[in-house]
Amino acid sequence: QVQLVESGGGLVQAGGSLRLSCAASGLILTYYGVGWFRQTPGKAREFVASMRSASNAIYADSVKGRFTISRDNAKNTVYLQMNSLKPEDTARYYCAAGGMASDNANPYNYWGQGTQVTVSS
Repeated sequence: QVQLVESGGGLVQAGGSLRLSCAASGLILTYYGVGWFRQTPGKAREFVASMRSASNAIYADSVKGRFTISRDNAKNTVYLQMNSLKPEDTARYYCAAGGMASDNANPYNYWGQGTQVTVSS
């Protein structure tokens, strides 16, 4: 059974940092494109970052230069380092894995349950 489990969310002041983790079981992330998305109540899920390898990471314009996606293949885990956080980054963050890295949610077959990030002003 495939599971993606996010952790690392929480409450942080504007300007602060958090690192989200997404631990996978039942699949080997090395063979998958991985992505992070976020969602706030009443809004559509929004692309944040994705990667197949370190050289082809892509980011939403709203997080470019502040967020970094990475993976540790030995730990079968994907990370999202979030720096210079803003109140508008407040959302539930989800990791996903699929056949390709994309800024569209459709290619992703597997999703975690999400972790809440709240940024206070």
